[in-house]
Amino acid sequence: MDSRKLQDRLYFGLGQSARHTGQTANAFRPAGPFDPLKKENRFLRLPAAFVPVSESTKSTNVYGQPLWHGIFDASYTRAGDYLVCGSSTFFIASQEPLLPVLCVIANRTISVSRPTVQTATGTNPYGGFTPNNSSVLMNAWPASVMGEERFAMTGANLPTDQAVPYWNIFVPAPPGVLLAPGDMVTDDIGRSAVIAGSELTHLGWRITAKMATT
Repeated sequence: MDSRKLQDRLYFGLGQSARHTGQTANAFRPAGPFDPLKKENRFLRLPAAFVPVSESTKSTNVYGQPLWHGIFDASYTRAGDYLVCGSSTFFIASQEPLLPVLCVIANRTISVSRPTVQTATGTNPYGGFTPNNSSVLMNAWPASVMGEERFAMTGANLPTDQAVPYWNIFVPAPPGVLLAPGDMVTDDIGRSAVIAGSELTHLGWRITAKMATT
């Protein structure tokens, strides 16, 4: 039996398992850098279940672990697709032949913008970041946003200063979009962060961002 037929049998078996253990999920395929979950991007409904990457169905996931294995018929899905299952949203990070489908659970919705560089020296009334002088690179993307176990201190050195946290962000990579240090990330609960490092991997974007403070 060739690998393609074996893969099709594997996906069919996963689909049968999901029918018994999972629930119905809506699959979305982003069609650009803006609003990947808009209704016209939905292309499939399918039964799906998710288990921790330990592959054990006898234990739950733990804090700080956004990775899950998806159990569903992956014949029509691909890396970068979103699955909305009940109140949970996942994106497919990797879908390699004959391997478990690696998914990432999204806990926030982010947008990324790039500040416009001021070119008129000495005549700008304000030189900081404002939404009006930035270009939007990605808008309304469900992503995994986790706190990193390191902090930075502000430069004021005041007694009331608080440590500035870093974020680890995982999000799919829309074609043609390159994220760079200095880009601004905002989320759906009003927080902002500045990208300190961005790495484009075969699993999507892996971003380190420093939370913005005033």
